[in-house]
Amino acid sequence: MTDLALSPIDALFARQRAFFASRQTLDIGFRKHSLERLKHALLNHREALYSALDADLGKPREHVDLAEIGEVVHEIDFALTHLDEWAAPVPVPTPDLIAPSQCYVTQEPFGVSYIIGPFNYPVNLTLTPLIGAIIGGNTCIIKPSETTPHTSRVIEQIITQAFAPEYIAVVQGGRAENTHLLSLPFDFIFFTGSPNVGKVVMQAAAAHLTPVVLELGGKCPLIVLPDADLDQVVAQVMFGKFINSGQTCIAPDYLYAHASIKDALLAKLVLQVKRALPDVGSTGKLVSSRQVERLASLLEQSQGTVVVGGQVDAEQRLFSATVVDQVQWDDALMAEELFGPILPVLSFDSIDNAVDLINRHHPKPLALYVFTQDTDSAKPIIQHIQSGDAQVNGVMLHAFSPYLPFGGVGASGMGEYHGHYSFLAFTHKKSVRIVA
Repeated sequence: MTDLALSPIDALFARQRAFFASRQTLDIGFRKHSLERLKHALLNHREALYSALDADLGKPREHVDLAEIGEVVHEIDFALTHLDEWAAPVPVPTPDLIAPSQCYVTQEPFGVSYIIGPFNYPVNLTLTPLIGAIIGGNTCIIKPSETTPHTSRVIEQIITQAFAPEYIAVVQGGRAENTHLLSLPFDFIFFTGSPNVGKVVMQAAAAHLTPVVLELGGKCPLIVLPDADLDQVVAQVMFGKFINSGQTCIAPDYLYAHASIKDALLAKLVLQVKRALPDVGSTGKLVSSRQVERLASLLEQSQGTVVVGGQVDAEQRLFSATVVDQVQWDDALMAEELFGPILPVLSFDSIDNAVDLINRHHPKPLALYVFTQDTDSAKPIIQHIQSGDAQVNGVMLHAFSPYLPFGGVGASGMGEYHGHYSFLAFTHKKSVRIVA
């Protein structure tokens, strides 16, 4: 069957399959040149991305430079520095049973990959996985989020400037296009988004036995022990919870403070919210009016006490920084990941009981945060709560290190990426034995 007889998506997939078969992507020089082209095209569209991300999510330029463009450039530069080392075959010892022979492990690309990008950090969380696809030697079809249309168009412009479509291409669209793409026999799928859609992706991949990386989410707890530096906690909550209007998968979803310091902490936090985020639009825009209405409904159902915030402008997609005290585990705000600028506050008397309740109600979050001036006391908590990642006395910035794997466990995801881990994610370990 010729390309003319296929749908545009099927034809694109066939062309990428043929291009991968040409073996051009196996060349390390080709991969490095591709990274340089991606970086050049990304920086060429900096102004367009500023405008697009402001229109879609209300992101200020400094946030775009830090968490969108800057993070992608940092990952590209890190990969350029280390790719030769990562791609080199690794000799391993030969056991007596199979001697004499030489054994080594090499990393082999999967083939045609599919990346499904999210809306919350649409540049970073779409192009950083693409770096993995490139350095692994794959071709790639990208579907950016349809809910951030301005940014998705710029992403397509970046990819079109940098690459031929038979190598890397963007397909725009929503559920119908994604469903069709998922029906194709991709060699690898990388998805960032909600657990519910992650299940759909995994089910579709199973039909072709396609390996997947799923970057999902969950209710990430921020635990405050009695000896914590409360000013440090407030500063980290202000950054982690309210940046990008709370639409960050590793944002603290709820504050879980020891009862002895909860009121003092809350007083400091409320004062800082009133000073730094006084207006309904101070945190940026939610992705859709539907999301505003969802959060407003959860807040209305809550049995907690709103101590600051609660203002809503659904038409402009704005939701004020909101803190809700006296929240219980069965509250509406604790039913699901909030993904917005609402911070429920719970308290505990016993840390052992607190750990048990977290593991019972919201197990295996994507991230876990513990604040204490005795870092040794945080280590058992980290050990007893399974999570994708963890930090002591900080939030979110672990995701900026190319030396650390980033990923979830259980309902918060599977697989990891960033730096060398992106290379490993997009390649297969191939064992080789040579008998002289």
